[in-house]
Amino acid sequence: MSDGYSILLTNDDGIDAPGIATLREELTALGEVTVVAPDENQSGVGRTRNHTAVVRDHPWGYRLVGTPADCVAYGLGGLDTEFDVVVSGVNDGPNAGNYVVGRSGTVGAGIEAAFLGTPALAVSAYHSTDFFLSPPEEYDFSRPARVATGLVERALDAGVYDEVDLLNVNAPVDSPNPPVILTEPYHEYGQQVERVEDDELGPDEHRVKLSDRTWPDAVGWENPFPVAERHRERYPVGSDRRAMVDASVSVSPLTVSHAVPDSARLADVVETFEVE
Repeated sequence: MSDGYSILLTNDDGIDAPGIATLREELTALGEVTVVAPDENQSGVGRTRNHTAVVRDHPWGYRLVGTPADCVAYGLGGLDTEFDVVVSGVNDGPNAGNYVVGRSGTVGAGIEAAFLGTPALAVSAYHSTDFFLSPPEEYDFSRPARVATGLVERALDAGVYDEVDLLNVNAPVDSPNPPVILTEPYHEYGQQVERVEDDELGPDEHRVKLSDRTWPDAVGWENPFPVAERHRERYPVGSDRRAMVDASVSVSPLTVSHAVPDSARLADVVETFEVE
């Protein structure tokens, strides 16, 4: 790093969340930090984009009535600044596992940045026993913020982003000197569908409750860590889930190329398909 980096910072918990404040303070050691973050919580929106967004001035930059991806699009395309990297976080709660990563607003901001040609890092925080950080004001985000800052600097200096579009990082807030592990998102997902009584609906309609089962033995936002020993056996070393069970920092390199698999069977289907 010579004259410092130009950094665009966003999140999905909203500009008033404690995680982004801590991360901004740490990142200023690397260069100029411009914040463009959602006006309020936008968790779980993935890479959703809106056609219009209201932008308001903020002492750190801008607060935007929209999604994290909207914030990145505005920051990279609407400001007269050439950013070296986009950083998203620190998220209140982990983003680990292929399905969760796919719908995360924190990671979605990084994916948007990568599609727009800018390297990105998404960082999320977890507690080794509490799992989620709730309420977030009672937790210290400084360790995940330091981890993200160190990884951003080293990855840019080492040319990592010549090969990788996005780094997805999960870091514990409570583990002293946690090991840093190169990981990949674990592929696992399930859901539970329940019919819910609703007297206000008509005879030809009904309401259902759709509950994620992204961790075994846990539904929705339940803490899965009380059964950590079973998770340790379930998740292989090298997966982001296993790193979390072991109170480590997981670093998953991702690409957004939507690479096309080589399928001889699909080629045969297409070649022999006739439209009638």
